[in-house]
Amino acid sequence: MMQLFDSTSYECSKLITKRYSTSFSLGIRAFDFELRQPIYNIYGFVRFADEIVDTFHQQDKALLLEEFRNATFVAIERGISLNPILHSFQHTVNKYSINHEHISAFLDSMEMDLHDITYDSNTLKKYIYGSAEVVGLMCLQVFCQGDRQSYNSLEAYAISLGSAFQKINFLRDLKADFLEKGRVYFPEVDFNNFSTAEKAAIETDIKKEFDHALIGIKRLPKGARLGVFLAYRYYLSLFSKIKKAPATTILQERVRISNGKKMFLFVISSIKNRLNIL
Repeated sequence: MMQLFDSTSYECSKLITKRYSTSFSLGIRAFDFELRQPIYNIYGFVRFADEIVDTFHQQDKALLLEEFRNATFVAIERGISLNPILHSFQHTVNKYSINHEHISAFLDSMEMDLHDITYDSNTLKKYIYGSAEVVGLMCLQVFCQGDRQSYNSLEAYAISLGSAFQKINFLRDLKADFLEKGRVYFPEVDFNNFSTAEKAAIETDIKKEFDHALIGIKRLPKGARLGVFLAYRYYLSLFSKIKKAPATTILQERVRISNGKKMFLFVISSIKNRLNIL
């Protein structure tokens, strides 16, 4: 019966991924079969933690997050949890020796969103590391399947990709974060007077990280390369739309990529990967 409990828990993580993110689900389908479930398990964990911060407004979020943190590490230590999302996650953590410090850093960043923080360069770096970069590093540990030398050679590129993705998320979600939640992630930027020059400076920084990340994507294990390249192409397309939009526009509306465009990117990315012309 333990096998039934395991498989049911895994299905829960897969369901969470599909319900919350069509783009991420599409990217996971591009991985080799053996890599898909571990990545679903990571995403389910990340998604639930994020929900505590962004959705449960009538609850004591700090308490819920602390309980979630404690339950996470108890599950990892015991190798089991009655919470199916944590049970799935602990299995992936233990199987692939995922760094516990990465998990703590992620939860620390979630906690930062519970407070009104005026970000400077140091706190922003800490937030991006915990909220995005370490998630990429968890996935990288799955992709490398215990090969520490491979992981070490790709770590810096994964960090660049996670940082670029998060900064694009900041720009995409600027309306909700700034106007609705009062969050300002970019230091010394006055979004009440967001200028074209300030927007361009942020975009230049993102472009450098994208260029660096692509070097690493080309060096990923074959089974993971297409899925990561697809995510890269999706965010690159989103980035292109953001760059074309005036600074005032991204403060007023959320830039999106249609499902049809996502499928087109999937096909083109598959062809490029097959021909080895990433």
